Amino acid sequence: MINRREFLMATVALSAIAGPDFRGGWSKASAQQMLSEDDLLSMDGVGTVTLIHITDIHAQVKPLYFREPSINLGVGEVKGLPPHVTGADFLKLYNIEPGSPQAYALTSEDFVSLAKSYGRMGGLDRVATIVKRIRADRGEDNVLLLDGGDTWQGSYTANQTAGADMVELMNALSPDAMTGHWEFTYGAERVKELVDGLPFSFLGGNIYDAEWNEPAFEAWKMFEKGGVKVAVIGQAFPYTPIANPRWMFPDWSFGIREEDVIKNVADARAAGADVVVLLSHNGFDVDRKMASRVEGIDVILTGHTHDALPEPVIVNQTLVIASGSNGKFVSRVDLDVRGGKVQGYGHRLIPVFSDVIAPDAEMTALIDKVRAPYEAELARELGRTDSLLYRRGNFNGTFDDLFCDALLSEREADISLSPGFRWGASLLPGQAITVEDLHSACAMTYPAAYRSMMTGTTIKDILEDVADNLFNTDPYYQQGGDMVRLGGMGYTIDINQPIGSRISGMTLLKSGEAIEAGRDYAVAGWASVNEATEGPPIWDVVEAHLAKNPVVTVNENHSVKVIA
Repeated sequence: MINRREFLMATVALSAIAGPDFRGGWSKASAQQMLSEDDLLSMDGVGTVTLIHITDIHAQVKPLYFREPSINLGVGEVKGLPPHVTGADFLKLYNIEPGSPQAYALTSEDFVSLAKSYGRMGGLDRVATIVKRIRADRGEDNVLLLDGGDTWQGSYTANQTAGADMVELMNALSPDAMTGHWEFTYGAERVKELVDGLPFSFLGGNIYDAEWNEPAFEAWKMFEKGGVKVAVIGQAFPYTPIANPRWMFPDWSFGIREEDVIKNVADARAAGADVVVLLSHNGFDVDRKMASRVEGIDVILTGHTHDALPEPVIVNQTLVIASGSNGKFVSRVDLDVRGGKVQGYGHRLIPVFSDVIAPDAEMTALIDKVRAPYEAELARELGRTDSLLYRRGNFNGTFDDLFCDALLSEREADISLSPGFRWGASLLPGQAITVEDLHSACAMTYPAAYRSMMTGTTIKDILEDVADNLFNTDPYYQQGGDMVRLGGMGYTIDINQPIGSRISGMTLLKSGEAIEAGRDYAVAGWASVNEATEGPPIWDVVEAHLAKNPVVTVNENHSVKVIA
């Protein structure tokens, strides 16, 4: 675990790299209308090797709004540790001024007001500008660009092209390696087709052929950068066959496979690696635990849980780097390697302010090209929102409240369920809801909106199971999503209780009656992992709901009572 001394050391290192005015620099510059690309990207180089990390883009290639969570609870040993710190507490922990660009980028505090001041974030053409500038600054032969996965899924166009649009765009960025998670939901054959055509490495040391128990993908690769041998080990999402439909890739098995990581680190060191990097889609807490147990990893570039931290978390001698999601951030990590060992580092989490960072013309043209066949449909308006629509947060998201309302009305249900996915852009009050906006929150390959009868016991079992995925005190048993969202029902959750005892007070909201264990309820939901699930795609359900309710107002949701 990071201790106070390590935290202060990381703080000093970051301040030294970014300059003495780093804490308030962005805010001061913004107030003077002088925030510039240089303010965001300039950094004194350290050593000869640079890692660039992007992760969890979820096929979002245009600038967007994305609200960070107001609730991100940790349990057990990680309670109260980053990334389980949000809002005002996050600002205080990192000494960030309220109302500053940092506060807007990294928290949900005063989000709507600050969004109007600082604008959208992300955009793959802005990311391209950052990548090109770092390569020019450090020398292309000294830089590794690493993609943490969840890249090919999450948009209307990615769904229409089965990931081909994102592959074309990412190829233009020229990564050196990637790993995956949602990529696998295109099915094994499609994944193999796309991976076979990549001009860079797809790494997954924890993926095996289930029949022969042999590696299904390359586990690690050695690169020589800046005169240094850098081994990159790929770690795909361990619980892919549980969180996503196993039937889409039945011949592959996954898992944390800590013993394989240990072996891969040893093999890399034996092959002469000066630096070992774990390119991981484990999720932050899993990677923190792994760093505490596996020796020899210098840097973990973590993904999956969408956390964005302005400083590394240091576990033993390992830097754990969290680079956010949806293209909002790019991480730069400089390594000073001497005598076959990392002697020092520099780090900068670069916020991709779309109105500040100039778009790269070549990438802009390529984005326009791959989107051109779909532009009219992407821009089609379905309604407008009077409320902030967002997804992130352990228990509620207003975008999911909209989905739950649509399922209740269109599928004539008593209770509705919406999965606790962490991807999906945010919409500000007054914005139009377009086809592109809707699909940013639901574009997937198993979108059927089912309707079935479930007993109160079954509903409780579902909630208990998801809660254990999120709040198990052993990070190796966490799957990294948020709680399933509910419509039509309230409950109380005590996150500190064991599985089977966290959920109580289940209530049917329309009547105020307690949910009865043996009674059947009509339940509508979507994204079931079961094969041959029947029902219209969720986007059709929500579009039909918006046709009848074209102005969306989502009231504050108090249906979940949390005991933390």
